[in-house]
Amino acid sequence: MSDPSAKLVIRNIGMILTGKMEEPIADGDCLIAINGKITQWGYATDMDCEGATTEVDAHGAALAPGLIDSHVHPVVGDYTPRQQQLGWIDSTLHGGVTTLISAGEVHMPGRPKDIVGLKAMAIASQRWYENFRPSGVKVHAGAPVIEHGMVEEDFAEMAKAGVTLLGEVGLGTVKDGKTAAQMVGWARKYGMQSTIHTGGPSIPGSGLIDADMVLETGTDVVGHINGGHSALPDDQIICLCEGCQAALEIVHNGNERAALLTLNTARELGKLDQLILGTDGPAGSGVQPLGIMRMVAMLSSLGNVPAEIAFCFANGNTARQRKLDTGLIEVGKCADFVLMDQAQHAPGKNMLESVQLGNLPGVGMTVIDGVVRSLRSRNTPPATRLPELISGSVGT
Repeated sequence: MSDPSAKLVIRNIGMILTGKMEEPIADGDCLIAINGKITQWGYATDMDCEGATTEVDAHGAALAPGLIDSHVHPVVGDYTPRQQQLGWIDSTLHGGVTTLISAGEVHMPGRPKDIVGLKAMAIASQRWYENFRPSGVKVHAGAPVIEHGMVEEDFAEMAKAGVTLLGEVGLGTVKDGKTAAQMVGWARKYGMQSTIHTGGPSIPGSGLIDADMVLETGTDVVGHINGGHSALPDDQIICLCEGCQAALEIVHNGNERAALLTLNTARELGKLDQLILGTDGPAGSGVQPLGIMRMVAMLSSLGNVPAEIAFCFANGNTARQRKLDTGLIEVGKCADFVLMDQAQHAPGKNMLESVQLGNLPGVGMTVIDGVVRSLRSRNTPPATRLPELISGSVGT
């Protein structure tokens, strides 16, 4: 539960990344959050820093909105049966990711595909991640895969129960654009956001989803436009970039060449604000705790994008496209942050230049809802400068 008296003060910040492509770096060396929400940032000399219940000395490290993974396949708690692995969400937190968005709980053994069962699992999934946040990470889950026979009342029922997402269209029996578009329309009517599988098959039961079906279906997110795992031909990727007003999602577990094609095409079209990032894990490629950070470094270095802009693909763009209350440095947004610095002995004059050279930064701390959730990352290379928790404690 939130604490109205909780006051977080982070001092001596070396750089504030905002998540906003239009203004990716903000002036200031201090940020204050009260009751888990951002209230003020700027220079400490101009701010009321007294009465902090949690105080952090950033020691010159950069602060950015927590990273968001737009495409994960959770199952239950912090366990994934696909890789027989515990603790993957906690490990992802150590990669600077504070929010995960489900594209469907498709790796649940015996996943029900009858309509009663799939609705029940979606509602249960939404509930258990609402009630239990592994390591404090926000998991938006309960994303049903649509199947033939569903009617409008099914979407109304799920939405009333709290389900806000559809799993990847195309992973179930609905594989024609007309039927899919009707169901996506029903979902949208009741406030549910939709994603479509793009590219070749990924799991048994899935199939090819080409550009024509993506455009006809009209989902809110073009899921893994660079393939998950196999990408569409170049001309179809270009067609999607040209024809879609939806979010263009690039994932770690896809085709990196196709990712760069998407980036370059979106830049030419003036659509960089539509680019968002995911991992598409846990899956056959495993668990990628540094997947989002690696995508930032890859797109910045090989795509010739300033690192401060590439970070926006991983937080602010996703927040805006997904309509989240996090991912941006704005008054009233959730106080979800990653503090990071240039990795020790990594080339580059500073963290941003080092990232644009293709290097990962070192994560020194994560904060969710104004609560410190982790200290020095066990997964990234060690940071040159580490934040210090002066007062308060690490949340459990």
